[in-house]
Amino acid sequence: MIAIIDYGMGNLRSVENALRYLKTDYCITNDAEVLRKADGWILPGVGAFADCMKQLQALGLVELLKEEVGNGTKPLLGICLGMQVLFEESEEVGLSKGLGLLKGKVVKMIDPQARIPHIGWNLLEYDQPHPLFTKLSEKPFVYFVHSYYAVHYDSNILIAHSCYHDLHICALVAKGHIVGAQFHPEKSGTDGLAILRYFVEECV
Repeated sequence: MIAIIDYGMGNLRSVENALRYLKTDYCITNDAEVLRKADGWILPGVGAFADCMKQLQALGLVELLKEEVGNGTKPLLGICLGMQVLFEESEEVGLSKGLGLLKGKVVKMIDPQARIPHIGWNLLEYDQPHPLFTKLSEKPFVYFVHSYYAVHYDSNILIAHSCYHDLHICALVAKGHIVGAQFHPEKSGTDGLAILRYFVEECV
């Protein structure tokens, strides 16, 4: 079973619809015991970094995430804001601490030629071999909605990026059992569903 973590923010229903389409056994929960029994977790997210961390803290999920994911027990897919909070900190609305499961910082996208927030479809360009890519089309386009992106991360976790004007976007990361997508796989058509299917199959 895959657990979608419900912390009061995020695109829960679109992720739920995608998992239902894939005929995946899933639940939506913030109950620690239910989460511990799940095969893997999806952390979706739409909104502000600091608010996300406050909600996770209020629900007692910060330590659970660090414990279960940090020690390699539980596979985790972070989507959009859910990916950003995997990093150490963000400068959104002042400096906010993240989960620190991945090295790096989240900063505002700045490019005088680019419209921010970045909303739309962009090509996913591979940075290093990964078994996930055998599931995707030759030129996968994925859907983004964001104003912040990760920088100062370890280069060995970056498996794919996207270019938006002069910005090099950290689009897809993987480290052991952790996968993070800055884009929305649940809204990215066939290739997005393939990414979700890959994660589910790796969990179960």
